[in-house]
Amino acid sequence: MKLHASAPSGAQTVNAYGDDYVTVNGVRYEQSIVVRPDRVQPWDARSFEALTEADFAALLQASAEIVILGTGAKQRFPHPRLTAPLARAGIGLEVMTLQAACRTYNILVAEERKVAAALLFR
Repeated sequence: MKLHASAPSGAQTVNAYGDDYVTVNGVRYEQSIVVRPDRVQPWDARSFEALTEADFAALLQASAEIVILGTGAKQRFPHPRLTAPLARAGIGLEVMTLQAACRTYNILVAEERKVAAALLFR
């Protein structure tokens, strides 16, 4: 699916997605990434089943008020002990499918919110 949204000039936005990829500002990604308004970076998390507390601690570097976790084709909730670093820092976490995470991220970027999308494909 292709997406079109108005966002601040130069912001990283999701242009398209499928079950095993996302395209951000015209660049296709097929591995776990963190998308922020100012950049896209790789994320060491390889799959939902392999998530660790360290994976969520790494998201603290995103300087976001809210992190959207895209868990692939199905919405799956990580154990609260894994997400504890975000909770301790007062950062909100929303969990949704990969596709919903992409759409929600674009909306929040258009609203100029401090958001990061952590996207898993498996």
